[in-house]
Amino acid sequence: MLIFVSNKAVDLTKKLDISVVVPLYNEDESLPELSKWISKVMDENSFTYEVLFIDDGSKDNSWQVIEELSSENSVFKGIKFQRNYGKSAALQKGFEAAQGTVVITMDADLQDSPEEIPELYRMITEDDFDVVSGWKKKRHDPITKTVPTKLYNWAARVITGIKLHDFNCGLKAYKLAVVKSIEVYGDMHRYIPPLAKYAGFNKIGEKVVQHQARKYGVTKFGLNRFVNGPLDLMTVAFMGKFGKKPMHFFGVLGMLMFFIGLSIFMYLGIVKLFIDGDAKLIADRTEFYLALTSMILGVQFFLAGFIGEMIGRNSSSRNVYLVEKELNIHD
Repeated sequence: MLIFVSNKAVDLTKKLDISVVVPLYNEDESLPELSKWISKVMDENSFTYEVLFIDDGSKDNSWQVIEELSSENSVFKGIKFQRNYGKSAALQKGFEAAQGTVVITMDADLQDSPEEIPELYRMITEDDFDVVSGWKKKRHDPITKTVPTKLYNWAARVITGIKLHDFNCGLKAYKLAVVKSIEVYGDMHRYIPPLAKYAGFNKIGEKVVQHQARKYGVTKFGLNRFVNGPLDLMTVAFMGKFGKKPMHFFGVLGMLMFFIGLSIFMYLGIVKLFIDGDAKLIADRTEFYLALTSMILGVQFFLAGFIGEMIGRNSSSRNVYLVEKELNIHD
């Protein structure tokens, strides 16, 4: 079966069972243990697989470790960014390179357990889920991370209508067609299930997964997520509904504002001409400026929709990243 993504044919009938995509930044201590753990689980279940390590511009020895792992076993593959682009960029590159029937994402810090892979694979291949998201029901994170996460998850459920407990869990499983059909950019890795839903993949499931305490390194959780999380959620919701048709949002809003302003102008004119000729000049009334402001805003909203349509029809891909090195990606 072939699907076309960005005018490129993608073969969905490859024999590889699983692609594991691991985005990472400064995780050289955990990579050897993680690779052995993944291999152990895969071999015990007789899976054919590949592991894609996406080095997001690490400053430590992460890439050297990936090179060593790849030289020992060709199932370990790598992509190294020239600089740090963020987790969404790393996932997007991993999705582009993935070849497995099922694509599984997990973090490199050993907090996601590879022991969950067989059941995630089964839920995709046998239960026919498009996406299965992990739910870290019992977390080993500080309260400064768990409380904001609960708030974001509640807001995401309300806005997207997807009943998941843990949108931001790094451990997820996808059909290959899903990852080849969505585009992850900015900080949208937090909301891949909504992106999949808006792309037409509606069977989204959830699995309680084991959450490990961090063994090496430090958390990458920063205060910027307090601001970026809600903004990203609003972006996902808007793009899902109006990303391909911005005029349907801004145009309708613009026409409504313009009509309100025009109606006020007509009312003032009728009053002055036919009801109360001695009334104040139209330009001296407060309603005049409300009407004028409303009409100007209406025109601005309409133009915003028109410009959005023009940009959407003529823009090039957003996901252009400088890749410094690759290992076994085209094997």
